[in-house]
Amino acid sequence: MATYAIGDIQGCYDELMHLLDLIQFSDSDQLWFAGDLVNRGRQSIDVLRFVNSLGDRAQCVLGNHDLHLLALHYGTTKDKRNSTLQQVLNAPDRDELMNWLRYRPLLVDDDSLGYVMTHAGIPHIWSLGKARKRAAEVESVIRSDDAREFFNHMYGNKPDIWHNHLEGWPRLRVITNYFTRMRFITANGQLEFHGNGEADKAPKGFMPWYEVKRSYPLPRRQIFGHWAALMGETGKAEFIALDTGCVWGYNLRAMRLEDQAITQCPCPAYLPEPN
Repeated sequence: MATYAIGDIQGCYDELMHLLDLIQFSDSDQLWFAGDLVNRGRQSIDVLRFVNSLGDRAQCVLGNHDLHLLALHYGTTKDKRNSTLQQVLNAPDRDELMNWLRYRPLLVDDDSLGYVMTHAGIPHIWSLGKARKRAAEVESVIRSDDAREFFNHMYGNKPDIWHNHLEGWPRLRVITNYFTRMRFITANGQLEFHGNGEADKAPKGFMPWYEVKRSYPLPRRQIFGHWAALMGETGKAEFIALDTGCVWGYNLRAMRLEDQAITQCPCPAYLPEPN
């Protein structure tokens, strides 16, 4: 039995199936997905159905695109673009899939394997224990009768820094942004939301989140996606970037957690590269 972690799929179902063939995925294997199952690619509905069908053989954290789909489902936002998510919203099993999706966690932690996974990372200002508690705060609301109200307040860049005294929707919003949108950050934990390029092109005063000295060392290697421009390279063995830009025409990557062996498959470009 092996456990494979896979980067952002973003609706690239055919490429996912190719990758699983390459790793010879079997019924005894487990899969971890680093979030952003959907959007941009052409087969989001197929990806959701497949991952859902795996049951407890799959661990998947929520990414910002997955949360956006849930917001569309609850009617708290409108897609202003010609979205590839419409196929999900028109699907006969939409309610079943959306209920399954909202029960996915923001953080997966496995002591025996020695890894923790979130979509964008864990900020240096939180210990693993605090990160677990903050993730649980958001998860409990998404899974509750207040889910619609959460998605009504989810969007926004403020607050852009954590304070222990934060309450209500601002508190939940900034927690969500750390786990699903973080790329560049300051030493005191302030987030920057406009930079999405290479790590060496940080806006003035900011740096890649994994470059900042941690206030609380984590006893795990961190798995994350979200940042395709890194092309899987952080320069640090304890920070494992798995988004290698499948939807942009690069690769879909899997890492076997037991020995960190990498397998990847090439992908056709669905979209032009981001600016």
